[in-house]
Amino acid sequence: MDLAPLDPAYVAEQLSRPPFVTISGVVNVRDLGSYPTGQPGFITKPGLVYRAGEVSHITEEGVRQLRDLGVTTVYDLRSETEMHKYETPIPTIEGVEVVHVPVFKTEDYSPEAMAKRFELYASGKVEAFMELYSQILDNAGPAFGVVLRHIRDRPNEGCLFHCTAGKDRTGVLAALLLKLVGVDDEAIARDYALTRVGREPAREMVMARLAKVPFFQANADGASNMLSSRHETMVAFLRMLDQRYDGAAEYLQKVVGLTDEDIITIRKNFCVPISKS
Repeated sequence: MDLAPLDPAYVAEQLSRPPFVTISGVVNVRDLGSYPTGQPGFITKPGLVYRAGEVSHITEEGVRQLRDLGVTTVYDLRSETEMHKYETPIPTIEGVEVVHVPVFKTEDYSPEAMAKRFELYASGKVEAFMELYSQILDNAGPAFGVVLRHIRDRPNEGCLFHCTAGKDRTGVLAALLLKLVGVDDEAIARDYALTRVGREPAREMVMARLAKVPFFQANADGASNMLSSRHETMVAFLRMLDQRYDGAAEYLQKVVGLTDEDIITIRKNFCVPISKS
């Protein structure tokens, strides 16, 4: 079961080394740098793009750590509705701009809609996540565009993007960016699956939230399935991206509205030569 506790020593060891990054009060933080790209001799630029879970509980120490990483902007992909639901407003972070760019501006949290959504995702089937991820792709053009234009225009200023768990909306955007510069599918799927470890420190908080939902009070396996981040799910997503949009670049042009020149610049800014030292 994905929500069964992991061995604390294993979690601590994994979180202490790359790609994980420590920001106090924030879970599931990873640097998307240092992945081999499709350009021989080049890797994704370390310290430019970070992915994470929600930053609503960031501590004073976490703010210092965030600034020390060179992050100037945080992009929040969450909807207003879920922020109210979980009582996790956008924080003020001294020295860092926080930009709200929701993938879904509002979401239907009526009992009927939630029951249908939970039943679908709680099945744990790859097909269920493909339905969710196709909805993300269809709605995320404006939000993703803001983040990608940061990389285009501000290659020397770090940014961090996040949703609630840092898994689905965050995972789709991370996959698009890595795919755009030619990171291989296996590496992208491994990065996605790391959320299993990255969210572990928030396990009790997640379970407390789910315990308030009648559907999950008698369906722990459903909660586990819905919150899973399995390797095969990302493999299926990348396949769907190719089938529906002919790949990341085509998606970014057709849905996000980036030009050929934008894509060339983003690729250039997000790739650096492998250090010889």
